[in-house]
Amino acid sequence: MTGDHQTLALVLFSVFVAVTLAITTWVSRHRHGSAEEFYAGGRLFSPLENGFAIAGDYMSAASFLGISGLIALYGYDGMLYSVGFLVAWLVVLLLVAELVRNCGRFTLADVVAARMAERPVRIAAGTSSVAVSVLYLVAQMVGAGSLVALLLGGSSEAARSWTVIGVGALMVIYVSLGGMRATTWIQIVKAVLLMAGTITLTVLVLLRFHGDVNSLLSTAAERSGHGLDFLAPGLRYGGDWTARLDFISLGLALVLGTAGLPHILSRFYTVPTARAARRSVVWSIGLIGSFYLMTIVLGFGAAALIGPDQVRASNASGNTAVPLLALDLGGGAGSTGGTVLFAIVAAVAFATILAVVAGITLASSASVAHDLYTSLRRRHTKQYSEVTVARVAAAGIGAAAIGLGLLARDLNVAFLVGLAFAVAASANLPVLLYSLFWRKFTTRGAVWSVYGGLIPAVLLVLASPVVSGSPESLFPGVDFHLFPLQNPGVVSIPLGFLAGWIGTVTSPEPPDEARHAETEVRALTGAGAV
Repeated sequence: MTGDHQTLALVLFSVFVAVTLAITTWVSRHRHGSAEEFYAGGRLFSPLENGFAIAGDYMSAASFLGISGLIALYGYDGMLYSVGFLVAWLVVLLLVAELVRNCGRFTLADVVAARMAERPVRIAAGTSSVAVSVLYLVAQMVGAGSLVALLLGGSSEAARSWTVIGVGALMVIYVSLGGMRATTWIQIVKAVLLMAGTITLTVLVLLRFHGDVNSLLSTAAERSGHGLDFLAPGLRYGGDWTARLDFISLGLALVLGTAGLPHILSRFYTVPTARAARRSVVWSIGLIGSFYLMTIVLGFGAAALIGPDQVRASNASGNTAVPLLALDLGGGAGSTGGTVLFAIVAAVAFATILAVVAGITLASSASVAHDLYTSLRRRHTKQYSEVTVARVAAAGIGAAAIGLGLLARDLNVAFLVGLAFAVAASANLPVLLYSLFWRKFTTRGAVWSVYGGLIPAVLLVLASPVVSGSPESLFPGVDFHLFPLQNPGVVSIPLGFLAGWIGTVTSPEPPDEARHAETEVRALTGAGAV
């Protein structure tokens, strides 16, 4: 890339960082220091504001960079991510949003602990939430590194590493100083920028083909080298039974995982009522739905105008397809239009990464402080406030995400998010649904459900081709993979539900029918909700 690209992109990104840091500083001067203010922004956001913030939280670097890249490389099969990410919101809208808002205060564990023994349930749910959040954070860090590698010509590994460290440091500052209120406004600003950038690119792609979608698709198929197979299922997930099972596994993880993501669940606590939570989801579905439709156009546009070979040459996983497309749409390398459009897209992608990592870090630090710390602290030791612990936890989680992000820098970001969704669907969703809808559910069932999904999901990922055994693995030089699938969802999700059922039916304690009835009334009516 030319110096103009670098300079303009870095200037635009610096402006965004300056604005968001100003928001964070302003909020930090007006905060009250209470847990409700830090975790939930005082529950003062409107459905429209929260809807934009949810969309900003959800439309991550995986969506903007990773999905478009996968479509550019694999055509139809890459679209599975767009469809799965969107359909997942129907589960959230119909089963989760209002009930979670009425039952909890700040975290997933609040919902489960409403009718169970608090300590073991909070430890299990808090551990699971942190594991999911760290996996999700790694994907954002990898996206940041890929973007900077492209900006700087792909030659500087040191710059790539320092970018990952810089993003981690910024997210710790956002969370520790501004809490939920600053994080929410950063996500709203980012959602507006991302939608504006995506709409602009989509319109330019369609104008290049005079509005003829058939021409776009046929050109993409020709450039792909696969012909019409590029527009049919099977290029990535076809062939043998392993690839087809991977397809099913990924679909399950994407559709069921959203309802178990800690940073999405925590957004429902930032509005005053359950009705407002539901309306937030309706707003977010409109924004998210239109965004994912546009990523399909961008993916096929990159295949048609750039070509999969050039995309792969820039980044083997396809993470740089959209910036390269922006460069071409603006007039190509060296042109003023190309420079400006590339810089805008790069800055928007950076903004996307920063906003999402702030939301995830806040949710995971809340789990550490509100669930793990309050459950594990001993009465005779010095007591620190939850908010203080949450700020320290944000720094620790940031450090872990930086380390893993440096390790996983060559993996596709959408693929990494698929793993996070699989863990969320395996460990968090079963215990959440059982707690809300199964009258006989017990504490043992809750604990077994979380660990019965979390442990197999993590172990299967470690034993999969993602970590070893192929040139694209984390450790390509060794081979200790035992599990053939790249996504563990098809095995670990049923195991989570099964473990919860076995734990409940073998539990010596009788289910607390009275507390379930109380939770049910509260979930459905909002009576007694915080």
